[in-house]
Amino acid sequence: MNISPLVIAVDGPAASGKGTIAKALAAHYGLPFMDTGKLYRACGLAVRLAGHDPYDADAAADAARHIDTGLLDDPDLMSALNSDYASIISSHPQVRAALFDTQRAFAQQAGGAVLDGRDIGTVIAPDAPAKLFVTAAPEIRAQRRHAEQAARGAPHMLADVLADIQARDARDSGRSAAPLVRAADAALLDTSNLDIAAAVAAAIALVESALARNGR
Repeated sequence: MNISPLVIAVDGPAASGKGTIAKALAAHYGLPFMDTGKLYRACGLAVRLAGHDPYDADAAADAARHIDTGLLDDPDLMSALNSDYASIISSHPQVRAALFDTQRAFAQQAGGAVLDGRDIGTVIAPDAPAKLFVTAAPEIRAQRRHAEQAARGAPHMLADVLADIQARDARDSGRSAAPLVRAADAALLDTSNLDIAAAVAAAIALVESALARNGR
């Protein structure tokens, strides 16, 4: 019997825990991992460094078509300001189209892969045998992001972080190109009341259940 590669799609909003869970799944199953959000962050950073407006779709698309992989290791990549730029430029259809092939090729590796983002299970790897949609209450996600920022030495007011989370949710869910939605066949994982170990254990159980349903 021909078994397709093991592709695990992990989607969800900002600070839901999807990145941590996806990396843990990759380690558990011995698969390569891609944080697709970093591609958009790198494009956002390129737009910032060039002095362009993130709402300039042409400038953002040009950055995506000529993505500078060196920016993936830039310390500013994960800053709050760059998060805003990434969220804005990711709403441009031209940007998503420019980065599609890179993500799709990674997902189609012969040995399989784990990818996390916002449209993995719906657009990048709709045929993935295991899909998760990871979420958490906005207030919980804001507390997590606030703690991350404080740990990096760039604290913000919690109320401002929550407002930013809610704005990103609205942009991600409301955009015309590949909006953030739960794939019909994606298992829902709410991490609001779970620590990292419990969330990872729940994710592995959901993946195993999905693989069993798909005869793997």
